Amino acid sequence: RCTVDDRVTRVAWLNRSTILYAGNDKWSIDNRVVIVSHTKTQYSIKIHNVDVYDEGPYTCSVQTDNHPKTSRVHLIVQVPPQIVNISSDITVNEGSSVTLMCLAFGRPEPTVTWRHLSGKGQGFVSEDEYLEITGITREQSGEYECSAVNDVAMPDVRKVKVTVNYPPYISNAKNTGASVGQKGILQCEASAVPVAEFQWFKEDTRLANGLEGVRIESKGRLSTLTFFNVSEKDYGNYTCVATNKLGNTNASIILYGPGAVHDGGNAASRAAAGLCLWAALLARL
Repeated sequence: RCTVDDRVTRVAWLNRSTILYAGNDKWSIDNRVVIVSHTKTQYSIKIHNVDVYDEGPYTCSVQTDNHPKTSRVHLIVQVPPQIVNISSDITVNEGSSVTLMCLAFGRPEPTVTWRHLSGKGQGFVSEDEYLEITGITREQSGEYECSAVNDVAMPDVRKVKVTVNYPPYISNAKNTGASVGQKGILQCEASAVPVAEFQWFKEDTRLANGLEGVRIESKGRLSTLTFFNVSEKDYGNYTCVATNKLGNTNASIILYGPGAVHDGGNAASRAAAGLCLWAALLARL
């Protein structure tokens, strides 16, 4: 807007050294710029669909009978934050170094923040366009959120998924008891990325699904070995082997009968009693 009075004989709007309007005559070829008021008290223009390139000084020049006068205004164009380039989802092996990139544009220049969205909540990571993780661990897998903020509008938020591969680790494998003629189940649970493949062995013999009355079921982290009708020959030591492309691990699991528990307890009691008797004899000597 440019306020004038009745002494003004000529008016014009300029952008830097370029004439936009002189009186009612349009000099600018930009159809976004239009005159909205040309009266004895006001001479105003409007710029539609403002762009960052419109930023800068604008001059209202007036001519009176005595001398020319000018009034200058500086147009500041604010731009909401926008993430223009961000890393794609990535899969790496545990121990590798990872660099995530998040480039953002805005006016004023936005602040870029990285956060790790872990299962324990939102943890602060870094205030920078680049996030560097050296020797990444399995706990550092998951979604990373990039946020660009400049207070002009709502933050622009994007996410990157980081998958960390690691070799199998058997977290649960317990010995199990079962009576003859009953169902017996051995379970083997392994954490791994990619998901582990399971194999079951008895001594050096690999067990096959459906043979000798056993069933092997593997789903996700858990593998089960089921005996539908336990016999004496089924008792013994079994080995669960979990494998993925980064390695393998194994665990020993025992299927035992109810008598083994009682016998084991009696044997321990007898051993303890023997030690007490021997200590007593030494004391007498």
